[in-house]
Amino acid sequence: MITENVKRLLEEIPATNPQGERVRLVAAVKTQTVEAINEAVAAGITDIGDNHVQEFRDKYAGITGDVRRHFIGHLQTNKIKYLLGKCFLYHSIDRLNLAEELSKKSAERGITSDILVQVNAGNEETKGGFAFEELGGALEQITALPALRVKGLMAMLPFSDDQILLRELAARMRGEYDRFNALFGGFEYLSMGMSGDWKLCVECGSNLIRLGTSIFGKRSA
Repeated sequence: MITENVKRLLEEIPATNPQGERVRLVAAVKTQTVEAINEAVAAGITDIGDNHVQEFRDKYAGITGDVRRHFIGHLQTNKIKYLLGKCFLYHSIDRLNLAEELSKKSAERGITSDILVQVNAGNEETKGGFAFEELGGALEQITALPALRVKGLMAMLPFSDDQILLRELAARMRGEYDRFNALFGGFEYLSMGMSGDWKLCVECGSNLIRLGTSIFGKRSA
């Protein structure tokens, strides 16, 4: 099933978004076994994303192939040390003190960490990230920190059947991405879109999608 799902998705996902940027797929591997992940990698997955630091650590040595490791979940500052130097891209920098601690720890290790700044596009209390109104000030502070490179923005759209609302939010995310890239430069990734909404997000300009259920099926936990 996993192999077939990956091959189908790689055929279905457009090579580029409307802006002409390559669309990249990150397999969200929360609760998946090493065997399942390796099957997905063998089928063509090049990037995998973990939600939990412990899972990242426990599975790290068992993942085969030349695969990039992303961290896509909520990150506690005291667990940064377990990811340093092993994480291709941190998607979920959702508060200033997390960026400051990652900057500090990266500088101490003599490395530069690539990050995305998380936006709470739907102003949802259950999700982290900066409100649209806070984003400019947050980026100004974060881009000034040493040992970090801001490579773009990340968002999770609300769970909603209102397609007009979702499209408006996704389009606004793309607008903010372009606006702040013009100001700060260096952006490469707009990480937006999961198994239920990735097509809409790509149509609105996302170039990095995070799919779990579409690859592995529904999680049991």
